[in-house]
Amino acid sequence: MPEEKKKILVLFAHPAQERSEINKPLFTECQQHGDVTCIDLYHEYPTFHIDIDKEQQRLVDHDVIIFMFPLYWYSTPAILKQWQDLVLEYGFAYGTNGTALKGKTFLCAISAGGSEDAYQEAGYNHFSIRELLQPLEQTASLTGMEYLAPFVLFGSRSAVEENRVHEHINQMHQLLNALANNKLDLAQAKSLPLLNKNLATLIQA
Repeated sequence: MPEEKKKILVLFAHPAQERSEINKPLFTECQQHGDVTCIDLYHEYPTFHIDIDKEQQRLVDHDVIIFMFPLYWYSTPAILKQWQDLVLEYGFAYGTNGTALKGKTFLCAISAGGSEDAYQEAGYNHFSIRELLQPLEQTASLTGMEYLAPFVLFGSRSAVEENRVHEHINQMHQLLNALANNKLDLAQAKSLPLLNKNLATLIQA
């Protein structure tokens, strides 16, 4: 008997979508996928009044959680931090009886303006992307989720001119299919510095 498909939740946060050349088309790709629920947080909560019960139920109802956002000042856009502060409550996400997220899969799909070389110890930003995302990795650990390596597009400011967007979107399509159909090698995906650079080797036949 085939395994049941996994349900994927994409939480999208971009405060300047009219200028988005990467994240908006990536989110549009996710919206075409039948196994994915797509939530545009800035559209849904323009005044930042987040419906905690609704968001917690969304988490309960899905197996894979993806944060999709542009890296702003080495962190998430404001509404995604607000969402974390309010939704990931004690007794729900962690602490006594807080096991609602245990066993779920979590990853970040992000864009970064700088080149990959800039995100190294000797580079302009001094830290790798995975190091900069350690607060989210620890959040996943505390809540019992499996944290996968980030799915990243570097050099996002020049990606359109360099014709790199289409391939990135295609990789996202492959990733969503693999996650939904239980075809992604999760053990390997947890240990890598980046997900998309090694995606072909992670997808099982």
